[in-house]
Amino acid sequence: MIRPFIILLFFFGLPSLYSQVDSLPPLQKRKDSATVFGKKKKQAKKKGRAITIKDYLIISHDSDTTYVDTTLTIQKEYKYNFLRSDDFELMPFANLGQPYNKLGHNARSAYIYPRIGATAKHFNYMEAEDVQYYHVPTPMTELFFKTTLEQGQLLDALLTLNTSERFNLSVFHRGFRSLGKYQFEQAQSSNFVATANYRSKNGRYWARGHIAAQNLETEENGGIEDREQFESGAEEFTDRSRIDVQFSRANNTLANNRVLGKRYFLDHQYKLLGAKKDSLNPKSSLSFGHTFSYETKFYQFLQDGQSGVFGSEPFVVPIDDKASLKTMFNQVSGTFSNKTLGTISANVRLFNYDYFFRSILIDDEGRIDNRLHGEELNFGGSYKNTLGGFSLSGDFSLNVSGKLSGNVINGRAAYQINENNRVYAAIHASSRMPNFNLLLYQSNYRNFNWQNTTSFEKQEIKGVTFGWDSKFLGSLTASYDAIDNYTYFRSEANAEDIANGLERALVKPAQNNQTINYLKVRYSKEFKWRRWALMNTVMYQEVSQDMNVLNLPQLVTRNTLYFSKDVFKKAMFLQTGVTFKYFTSYTMDAYHPLLGEFYVQEREEFGGYPMLDFFINAKVRQTRIYLKAEHLNTVWGSEYNYYAAPDYPYRDFVIRFGLVWNFFS
Repeated sequence: MIRPFIILLFFFGLPSLYSQVDSLPPLQKRKDSATVFGKKKKQAKKKGRAITIKDYLIISHDSDTTYVDTTLTIQKEYKYNFLRSDDFELMPFANLGQPYNKLGHNARSAYIYPRIGATAKHFNYMEAEDVQYYHVPTPMTELFFKTTLEQGQLLDALLTLNTSERFNLSVFHRGFRSLGKYQFEQAQSSNFVATANYRSKNGRYWARGHIAAQNLETEENGGIEDREQFESGAEEFTDRSRIDVQFSRANNTLANNRVLGKRYFLDHQYKLLGAKKDSLNPKSSLSFGHTFSYETKFYQFLQDGQSGVFGSEPFVVPIDDKASLKTMFNQVSGTFSNKTLGTISANVRLFNYDYFFRSILIDDEGRIDNRLHGEELNFGGSYKNTLGGFSLSGDFSLNVSGKLSGNVINGRAAYQINENNRVYAAIHASSRMPNFNLLLYQSNYRNFNWQNTTSFEKQEIKGVTFGWDSKFLGSLTASYDAIDNYTYFRSEANAEDIANGLERALVKPAQNNQTINYLKVRYSKEFKWRRWALMNTVMYQEVSQDMNVLNLPQLVTRNTLYFSKDVFKKAMFLQTGVTFKYFTSYTMDAYHPLLGEFYVQEREEFGGYPMLDFFINAKVRQTRIYLKAEHLNTVWGSEYNYYAAPDYPYRDFVIRFGLVWNFFS
C-alpha cells in the first residue's frame, strides 16, 4: 500500500525539492510566520509586493480562512500524533490505528442525522467537515512522517496548486501501517482526498468540492487473555508478543474489522448582489447556494471461526457481519449580508438514507428487518454579526418531515474587552435519534441482533457554556449539559455470566430515561521565564446520574515543562522538555471488537497512573523535526497497571521520531 504511494510522492515532490533552492532564501525572522519567501515571483510582481506565508491560505468547511503555519510551538507538539489534533481528552490504545477511550465527553453533536455507528473505528475517518481547501500563489507540498510500532510507517502527503489565480486543486493521501507490539493487532489505512476550489472573475460565483475514498482496517485480538501475564512484570512477557490474546490462529478465531467509505461533495454559491464589480449596492449582498453530498460506507466484522466470548451457536461460520449505509444530502440556501444588519441565511435540507443488511432475521423472538430507509426534510437558518467589540452568531435546524432527524438550536455571543481579554457564552438545545447500529443490527452471532426503532426516543441535550480568554490569566471554559434519553451500549451479564467469560456476549443497546447532569471545567495557562516555559491544562468533570452510564475521570491534567532556544547561529530553533499526563481512576468503558464500539462496565476502575513523555523538537527553515520517548516512566516503574480499556493495556516505553516538511515552489 505505501510503496506505490512513495513513488508518486517522488514525482510530485521532486519539482518542489528542486525549486526550493532558489525560491526560499534563509528566513528573516524565526518567530514570524509571515516571513518573505521569495522576491522574484510573477505573482509578486503583479501585486507589487513579495509573497509571504500569509498568502498560502487554508479554507475550512465553514469557510473560515487561515494560512499555513510553519512555526514550532508547544501546541504543534500536542498535535503531532496519529490524529494530528490535540488528544488531551482521549486515551489511545497500544497500537496506532486502534480506538481511543474517552477521558472527556462532548454531548453536543453537530450532526442532526444518525450515523452508521462503529464510533470507535472512526477516529481516523475524514468526514466532509474535516476536509480543507486551499488557495496558494505557488505550488505547496506538505509531508508528515512518523514512525509507528513495529514494521510500519505513518505518512501524510499534501500537494496543492493554483492552475490560475481563481482555481485551486489539491491531493491528500495518508498511507499507514503498524504491526503493533501484541499479537494480531495490525492496523492499516488509506485515506485519499482530492479537492477543487474555484471563484469566477467577477466574484459572483464560487464552487468547491472533493472526492474522498477511505479504507480503515484493523486486526482484532480481543484483548489479552490473562492479565497476570501483563501485570506480573515477568521478564518472559516483557516481549508483549508472548502474551496470550483472546483471538488467535491457535484457536481459529482470528478477527478483523473494516470501515470503507466513498464520498462526493459539492458546495457552490451564486451572488446576485455585492460582487466585486457590482455598483448597485456595495454595502449589501444577496446570494443563493446549493450543497450536495453522496456517500457510501460499510462497517464489516470478519472472524475465521466461532469465539465463545460472543456466545455460542452462531448462524453461520466463518463470521461475516456487514452493515452498509448510503446517504444523499441536498441543501438549498439563501444568504443576505449587510454591514449593519449582519449575515442572515435560510436553508432547506433533504436527506435520503438507506441503511441495510443482507438478510431478514425471523426467529422465535420475532422479526428483525434488514433495512431502514427514507428521507428527512429540515428547515434551518443562521445569523452572524459584529457590533463593535460584540460578536453574535446563531443557527437552528427544525425537522419538517421524517422520523430520524432532529432539531438543533445554537446561540453564541462574545465580547472583546480589550486586546488581552475576551469573554463568550453559548447555549445549545438539540434532539436527535441514536446512531443506526443502536436502532438496528444483524450479526451471525445470535446475541447481536436487535431492532429498537419504535422503543428508543430521541436523545435530548440542553447546555450552556461560558468562557474567558486572557493573555495574562489563561483560558477558562465551563460547560453544563442536561442529557435526556442518553443511548449507549451496556452488558446485561450477571456475576455468573461474567465468571464464565460472557460479559461481551450480552452487550446490548440501552437508553437511560433519567436526566444526566454533566459539568466540565477546563483551564489552560502557560507560564514563561526567559527560555523556560510551563504549559498547564487541567480539566475537572462532575457527572450527576442515577445509573452509572456516563463514566468519566473527575480530573485530567497535562503539564509540560520545556526549554526553547536558537542554536547553530540561529540556523535551528530547538525545543525540549517533558510532558506529564494524569487522570484519576474511574470505571473506564470496555471495548467491543465485534461492534466497533465502547460499552459501559461497572465492575472495575482503571486509571490513576502517570504518563511521562520526553521530547526534543527542532525547526530548520520550513522543516519541523520531532523526537519523543513515550511513557518514559515505565522504564523504572514496577507496577504494570496502565490500561486503555479493560484487557487492553496502554503502550510501554517507546522512542518514535518524524518530521513535518513544507515545500514552496
